[in-house]
Amino acid sequence: MNKSYSLIKEDKTVNGLKFSALFNFQGLKKKQVSQVEAGDIIAIAGVENVQIGDTITSSENPKPLPRIRVDEPTLSMLFYVNDSPFAGSDGKFLTSRHLKERLERETLRNVAIELKYLERTDVFEVCGRGELQMAVLIETMRREGYEFMVSKPQVITKEIDGKTCEPVETLFIDIPEEHIGTMTTKLANRKGILTNIINSGSGRVNMEFRIPSRGLIGFRSQFLTDTKGAGVMNTMFDGYEPWFGAIPQRSSGALVADRHGRATAHAAYGMEDRGELFIEPGTEVYSGMIVGERNKTQDLNVNITKEKKLTNMRASNSDATVVLKPCRRLSLDQYIEFIAEDELIEITPENIRLRKMELDPNKRRNKKE
Repeated sequence: MNKSYSLIKEDKTVNGLKFSALFNFQGLKKKQVSQVEAGDIIAIAGVENVQIGDTITSSENPKPLPRIRVDEPTLSMLFYVNDSPFAGSDGKFLTSRHLKERLERETLRNVAIELKYLERTDVFEVCGRGELQMAVLIETMRREGYEFMVSKPQVITKEIDGKTCEPVETLFIDIPEEHIGTMTTKLANRKGILTNIINSGSGRVNMEFRIPSRGLIGFRSQFLTDTKGAGVMNTMFDGYEPWFGAIPQRSSGALVADRHGRATAHAAYGMEDRGELFIEPGTEVYSGMIVGERNKTQDLNVNITKEKKLTNMRASNSDATVVLKPCRRLSLDQYIEFIAEDELIEITPENIRLRKMELDPNKRRNKKE
């Protein structure tokens, strides 16, 4: 314990380090010890700024172990402080300080997450290894009581030999053989290339694809739906290749609330021929909040709070007889896939909402013009 050690980093060596505490693990418990043996999994205290791949060794003869390389992040998302009209109604941690501290703690224990600071103090760029990892982080923070907003994921590109290159993944899927055609078509639309297929004769097929990372955004939920939950998928980073070209994105517009209020069954019934709603009657909405998917390409501002006019020919409870189609419930993965470049996902402990970046309809119209 009183001996000095050296920390060999990628670009320098730090000498004269001493441990203030040394621990090993017995089952799930951590126990403080004075010495450890080869093969033990240990924890140390008193040494700062240790990164994956660094070596702690003796000061007399410092020799580094072969350096471990962690796959680079392939996707980035912007995390915003929640500024919606409903901000603060659910969560405990709301400010940029809370968000910054939580994301910094995540980078300490999750080596695949990188945090970048931007000029705006209320926005942080978080880079990770894929959509699933980002969704897990968002859901974890939501359950811890954080309120924030996130943008559509973007792939992290590189300039290689003067060409814009994007990250590529090797996708491994194990599916029942009756879904081969569906999966091949879906992945071809996402620029996936079939590289190997193995049919063992057991009724299941192993397939391998090379596919750009952005082609996998939103694919996991579709994969589980198409295979009826019987498929297994896994991905592995496979380098960078020149930009694959456009991948089909959402072709439909959004139904956007144009005022604050409570959604009514009467207004929802009037929206059925214009698209599919994401919310139920009685849900509180605000101007700029996305309440559904339109069946045409352009966004449509709607009054989802409109009430039926009462006359002497109608009873005040006549809305109770309106039969509505069930609203479409989306998971967090589906929200991430659905949003467009000018939209955000509002995350709170109790709710997940979609909204436009610019809530004012007049300002949105001026930007398009």
